[in-house]
Amino acid sequence: MSLSEWLADGSVKALPSSGTEIVRLLAIVDRSLADANVPGLSADRQFAIAYEAALQLATMVIRACGYRTSSSSSGHHWRTLSLLPELMGTGQRERRRYLDSCRRARNQADYDRVGAISEADLLELLEDTLSFRAEVLEWLGENHPDLE
Repeated sequence: MSLSEWLADGSVKALPSSGTEIVRLLAIVDRSLADANVPGLSADRQFAIAYEAALQLATMVIRACGYRTSSSSSGHHWRTLSLLPELMGTGQRERRRYLDSCRRARNQADYDRVGAISEADLLELLEDTLSFRAEVLEWLGENHPDLE
């Protein structure tokens, strides 16, 4: 589905953002990235926290564009990730696919079994999330400098 279809069915709503909101979301991202590196946590838990950071980055993009996804409807995470290519450009298609696979892996680790996430999986997500963070900040500077 597209942004216009989700707006029509109410699962995405137009809602202006502010620089304060974007700064607060970035603080959540940075806290989650720090927490994902706490020694002694399982790879499953660290992965879930790193995924939350990536999801918040995607949320920053949506909010910067003046939209909010409905967290009360099913598929909230999937919808948030699916909007990335439409809002940031087609260069985010691969990231959307990757983060959606991370979403499914996180669900498996949270709901189905212990040990679903390897150290390699965790390190890959942490690296990608740091790269995504830099891309989002650059995108914000180019497209929404009033929200930095």
